[in-house]
Amino acid sequence: MFRTTKMSAAIAVCCAVAGVGLVGCSDSSDDDAKSPSSPPAQAAETFTGTQKFDIEGHAVNVSCTGTAAPGKPVIMLMPGHGDGLEAMAALQTALSQSDRVCAYDRLGEGASDKPDGPQDFASSGKILTGVLDKVVGSTPVVLAGHSMGGLIAARYAPDHQDRVKGLVLMDATSPTAGADIVAGIPESATGDAAGLRAETISIYQGENNERLVVADGEVRSAGDIPVEVLQHGKQYFVEAVPEYGQALEQGWTAGQNKWLGVSTRSTLTTATNSGHYIYVDEPDLALQAIRRVTQAAAG
Repeated sequence: MFRTTKMSAAIAVCCAVAGVGLVGCSDSSDDDAKSPSSPPAQAAETFTGTQKFDIEGHAVNVSCTGTAAPGKPVIMLMPGHGDGLEAMAALQTALSQSDRVCAYDRLGEGASDKPDGPQDFASSGKILTGVLDKVVGSTPVVLAGHSMGGLIAARYAPDHQDRVKGLVLMDATSPTAGADIVAGIPESATGDAAGLRAETISIYQGENNERLVVADGEVRSAGDIPVEVLQHGKQYFVEAVPEYGQALEQGWTAGQNKWLGVSTRSTLTTATNSGHYIYVDEPDLALQAIRRVTQAAAG
């Protein structure tokens, strides 16, 4: 979706409404309904493969692979809007060679249930908490999110410093995404630019698979956890909407720099040869960043 035209490519960066990759998996269920406040201590080794869990009254599709190494956190992969967990299957497989790695379909994505109504970061965070309680338990985690998955991860970490011990943000949606698109493309714009502006604003207002309302906000600190921010280097906004492309790129870069404020141990890397999907265009760069953060989080 939204990847067949130049304008579509720009929307994918603004809103992360796209999908790549395939992985075969079988579904099963788990009726264990422990309270999120009492996570199972040994959940990190519960299963390998793909299962559906009852989280907040919804079936949530989760995949876990690899073995948890003593003292190391579990990696939780978080795809962007429009992507199911299969989009990051190749990255998960590579990481699983040395670490325990999980991924999940947020409500409205992949094989998970649709949400009952509009979502915000708080309700989306409750689903993440429920997933972690089921499959990770008391084991610390590193959240590695792409695009909207990165935004959700960065919003979640400050309120869950007891369990989130590292972040990798792969071209994460800006913390001021709504303001960025309004500033980058004026209301007077016409043609493709006007379409991009209207489509993006609509998606941020909840017209998306997850019915997630994407609200702007200040970057809050998650302490001194290791954080790596990766941003795309190919400036394809300029090709998609030449008149406003440079302003959109500048806004996106400013957003990536804002994410450095999530920790006192944050670094920013530009993936020179990458578009929005850094883990596809430069998989080794994404792989090594996640491994570095996981190792640093292990102390």
